[in-house]
Amino acid sequence: MRVIAKSSLQKFWARPGCRDARGPLHSWYDEAVKATWASPQDVKDQYANASICGNNRVVFNIGGNKYRLVVEMQYRAGIAWVKFIGTHAQYDRIDVEKVNEY
Repeated sequence: MRVIAKSSLQKFWARPGCRDARGPLHSWYDEAVKATWASPQDVKDQYANASICGNNRVVFNIGGNKYRLVVEMQYRAGIAWVKFIGTHAQYDRIDVEKVNEY
């Protein structure tokens, strides 16, 4: 998959208090760019705890569920578009299907 944009992940893990997200986000990124997800089931096969949502969104638990990553999947184009990364508390305040923070 082509991940848009790694810079969003880097900006997040550079924030004070979020530096522990670097390793887990870097691992997710490395796995995502090697993936060939053609459907939501392909994502679930690799990440059983991922949540498949409306508007082609997938929510990944990052860092032991301390952080949440919302990605819009464009399966045919092979694109995983980062829409939100934040703490679990920040995630609880967003609409997953509409968020477009990055």
